[in-house]
Amino acid sequence: MPEFSRAIIDIVHALQRRKAPDQGGLLSGQDPTQVNTSDPLRLWIVQLGVIVLMTQLLSLVLRKIRQPRVIAEVLGGILLGPTAFGRIPGFKEHIFPTDSLPYLNLVANIGLCLFLFLVGLEIDASVIKRNARLAVTVAAAGVCIPFGLGIAISHPIYRAFIDPSVKYTQFMLFTGVSYSITAFPVLCRILTELKLLDTTVGIVVLSAGVGNDIIGWTLLALAVALVNAGSGLMALWTLLVCVGWALFLIFVMKRVLHWLARRTGSTRDGPTMFFMTVTMLLLFGSAFFTDIIGVHAIFGAFIVGVIVPREGGLAIALTEKLEDMVSIIFLPLYFALSGLSTDLGLLNNGKTWGFTFAIAALDYSGKFGACSMASRLSGFSWREATTIGSLMSCKGLIELIVLNVGLSAGILSQRVFSMFVLDALLLTFMTTPAVSLLYPPKYRIRVPGGGATVPGSAPGAEDAVQRSEGFDQGRRDGLVQRSRFTVVLDQIEHLPGMMALTQLVLPPLPRSAYAEKGGATSSSGASTRSTGDKPAASKEPLSCVVSVDAIRLIELSDRTSAVMKSSNAESLARRDPILNVFTAFGALNGVRVGSSLAIVTFDDLGSSVADHAQRHSSQLILVPWHPPLYSPDPSLPKAPEPSSVAENAYNTSSSHPAAPPRIAHLQNPFEALFHSSNSSPENADTAVLHSQFVRSLFASAKTDVALFVDRHLPDGAYHLFVPFFGGPDDRLALEFAVQLCANPRISATVVRVTKHDLELAQSDSTEKMSQDIADGPEAKEPTVHHVTLFPDTVYAAPTTQTRLQSETADTITWTRYTRPEARTDPSLAPALLRMEFREHATPTPLLYIITQVRSISQSATAGDGGLLVLTGRSRRLAAENHQEELKKVMHEHGTVANEVRKTVGDVATSLVVSGCEASMIVFQAAVSAE
Repeated sequence: MPEFSRAIIDIVHALQRRKAPDQGGLLSGQDPTQVNTSDPLRLWIVQLGVIVLMTQLLSLVLRKIRQPRVIAEVLGGILLGPTAFGRIPGFKEHIFPTDSLPYLNLVANIGLCLFLFLVGLEIDASVIKRNARLAVTVAAAGVCIPFGLGIAISHPIYRAFIDPSVKYTQFMLFTGVSYSITAFPVLCRILTELKLLDTTVGIVVLSAGVGNDIIGWTLLALAVALVNAGSGLMALWTLLVCVGWALFLIFVMKRVLHWLARRTGSTRDGPTMFFMTVTMLLLFGSAFFTDIIGVHAIFGAFIVGVIVPREGGLAIALTEKLEDMVSIIFLPLYFALSGLSTDLGLLNNGKTWGFTFAIAALDYSGKFGACSMASRLSGFSWREATTIGSLMSCKGLIELIVLNVGLSAGILSQRVFSMFVLDALLLTFMTTPAVSLLYPPKYRIRVPGGGATVPGSAPGAEDAVQRSEGFDQGRRDGLVQRSRFTVVLDQIEHLPGMMALTQLVLPPLPRSAYAEKGGATSSSGASTRSTGDKPAASKEPLSCVVSVDAIRLIELSDRTSAVMKSSNAESLARRDPILNVFTAFGALNGVRVGSSLAIVTFDDLGSSVADHAQRHSSQLILVPWHPPLYSPDPSLPKAPEPSSVAENAYNTSSSHPAAPPRIAHLQNPFEALFHSSNSSPENADTAVLHSQFVRSLFASAKTDVALFVDRHLPDGAYHLFVPFFGGPDDRLALEFAVQLCANPRISATVVRVTKHDLELAQSDSTEKMSQDIADGPEAKEPTVHHVTLFPDTVYAAPTTQTRLQSETADTITWTRYTRPEARTDPSLAPALLRMEFREHATPTPLLYIITQVRSISQSATAGDGGLLVLTGRSRRLAAENHQEELKKVMHEHGTVANEVRKTVGDVATSLVVSGCEASMIVFQAAVSAE
């Protein structure tokens, strides 16, 4: 028994002596930033959080001045290093202790290999083939002359700052390579953001950048081989093995990857899991091989990226799978390590600063001068040549990689490394402002063949002649016939609505064509007047037929894949399903459709559409807007019948009738207007962004704009309802209604609505006129201003003269279509016979319009037709102010965000809030029209 007791006691003592490692962490008083070589994850997460946070904050600031992301990454690394934060006592010891740097370096180098793989994916050899002569000339000049200048300045730098134990030939080679390199990934980003990819300058720079990049990496491989080899013969042997490996990958493994991609369906449906696995194994295997033979691992990763097949957008799809992790996690880590080695405090005397400025000046002048002269000799103007020189001077992260390789090899001292880092930062920072100054939009020459424009299918001969005949029957003589349209396509759900609207704007087929097809009657039951004999075939050119330019919008994000899509916009436009469907629709209907694809930043979406419409001389921009989704609330009383509403709703001596059905299951009608399926914050944010795009288009367009709120127009007859208050937007809506009614399937009701109680409006008008007189004649002409944060059309205050001109134009337009002689006018009669004109005075015009729309909508639906409301946005020279009544409508039916009213105007907003289920077109007339 004593033995047992002693055994138990011994076990207890042994357990007390074998104390388990403390796992309490912060709760037990441990420092989470303490280095633990067996478990470095905690400190690595802290380092990652600090680096990413710093990079993102700087990126938000620098994005406002259109600087590439690499500037923020380099600056972030420098600030975290000994230049700034490293001088804070305890910062380096706790956040970036020396013992933790190997782990950080391992992750950063893995990310660097992945990044060089992505750089290889960006390089497209076909770009050089298409522009071989110019690309070779500019690329050769941009490498040879800067390389020579780098060798020239390397001698005094070597004597002043480099340790004699470093061979001069090695330092000379690294200096020459850093001078000759061009940052191809950053160059692509700048070209895309400045919208230069489809210009002559952009095409040449992109081609020359590819060639420059390939030559630069080859020179760097040679430099690394010379550094790592013990003798010149060994360096030659290393270089030959590297070349042999590259040739094996290009001529053997490229075919294998192409066969595997087709066999697994990766070229059709994107990279499969098996194809991704093989590619990743090949990437790191190639990096391992080039590293063990004495060349840096990044070269093996780069070559694998070059050989990946481009067929079916496979390279872009691969980039999309890897880019977020690389750009958010790995690259900032690499630049942070680079910043930890950069100490601008070492530039502490005049001699050092003198050499720094000399390095930057010679670097920029050499690259700029060589590429500019080569471009000028190739036939470019001086403005274009200097722009090419400025773009090719961009250094960015590629020079940082070269410098870090030299620093790790012991070729560069920390002082010289800091001097060259500052040089790369300055040259990259200068690129965007220099190009914007040298090559403004008015001087840019765009290349249709090399851009993103795809010629549309020509309409069939028979339909083209018939469309031309119908167009000729309803042209001119007071009727402004719009025949050139720009259609905006950004989402697949917008496609049916835009196809239906395009079909409505087609000019009518001649009567003989309708007779051959069995005839057609007007939706209002009115017969078409006979004109006698069959009209002769029009001899006018096909340009008179309706032509449509469809522009597909894709937002340019910070991702590399978005830049790759932009540089390959031509091939993407050919494969884009939305454009292909719309082009096929145009061919079936005998309409000329030219399709284009635009990949631009969100802030430039509106201006891109406006510029596209102006370049193509479009007369009207058609913008889709997905319909609101409404559901009647069963708990509320049903709306009265249309007849009773029409009789009793607007009796001023009685109260308002029962309200129409409220919006149910939607907390905010604004979210429904912008196609939000629920009221989550994410959908609300999307709605605000889409609203800003539409308003930026309204602000920048110098062409008439029509915003189409689609409710899936049914097949068959259509009826238009046009509430006419006055102003340029309402006049545009009325003219477009007359053009649409030339189609026998379309009829219209046009109501000129006025307030019969105008005391408040007259008082407000008198105050505005007095203010106009006090302001003087400075603001006689309406102007448009673009607000970047909240884009909107902001017009100068209307003067007495502009108001009188607008009211006179309203009267002329109304009289033109309502006078008895108009129905005998051959150009107007076919349309006016299907149109009904009325005038109505009411103290509540918005409620009157809501009731009329509901009534006509029910009648049209009962007759297997559809209702389409045409109204003006009326943000300029509006004849009536509906603000007070709109507040009452929203109080009765539910509130709506101010974004809706700013986007579509008061009349359309009242229809949206009240839940009317009619499709709408909201018009804004071009300012130049006035």
